[in-house]
Amino acid sequence: MVVRPGFAPAKVNLFLHVGPPAADGYHPVCSLMTFADVGDEVSLVAGGAGLAIEGPFAAGLDAGADNLVSRARDATFGLRLTKQLPIAAGLGGGSADAAAALRLIRERVTPAPTDAEVETIARSLGADVTACLASRPVVGTGRGDDLEPAPILPDLPAVLINPLVASPTGEVYRAYDAATSPQGAARPAAPGPIDSPRTAAAWLATCRNDLEAPAVRLRPAIGDALARLAAESETLLARMSGSGATCFALCESESDAATLAARLSAAEPGWWVRPTVLKGAAQP
Repeated sequence: MVVRPGFAPAKVNLFLHVGPPAADGYHPVCSLMTFADVGDEVSLVAGGAGLAIEGPFAAGLDAGADNLVSRARDATFGLRLTKQLPIAAGLGGGSADAAAALRLIRERVTPAPTDAEVETIARSLGADVTACLASRPVVGTGRGDDLEPAPILPDLPAVLINPLVASPTGEVYRAYDAATSPQGAARPAAPGPIDSPRTAAAWLATCRNDLEAPAVRLRPAIGDALARLAAESETLLARMSGSGATCFALCESESDAATLAARLSAAEPGWWVRPTVLKGAAQP
């Protein structure tokens, strides 16, 4: 998948295995990350400076120095962020926005930084920014920024839902440490071939999101969303992404995903619901 420089696609963790914290306090992880065809937009503002934020989820963001997009930009021009993804949602939104800003800088600013310089900046901003810079399916290990090739996967029709409750990552990890006996961050063996959404869902069902249980304890609405997805006939697999609160359902076809999304939108008008396609990883 070739990503437009200013597009910040939602990151979805198809699985997320988490080990106990190391001596430095960081948790080793192993996660298969893929990217949706919905996301935020970052654009350059000619002759401007600073960061302007607009869109349906703009109100929850501060454009100050702590914003990852502000940290990624060059102070000689301005950026506009159109925020379409929910905040604290497990979709890597801030990381994807920062990565989109870095792609814009690399593509359109003179003199352009080198790829190596951009990758160094991405790594300094956070574990997910490195994966979001590529915006293609990868397996993240270590802190999540040691990237390995993803298994060969087809495109996966899906529905993303968020009950619009914030699920801050740090809070979820603290709950995980307090209540969970870690199963570890080992990478699961991938069967072959994974040639359809149904075979992908069957394999992913043997994997986990280790942050799901603590997130549900903290935000019961996430459990309600997962139960609702699991009960629907179009759903092949229901799981939470990242530290929540966004959950996803894998479906057999794009028409199934569209049907499911329309039904959920009508039944739960207070939820954020989007049909999407999670881009697969092709044979290298």
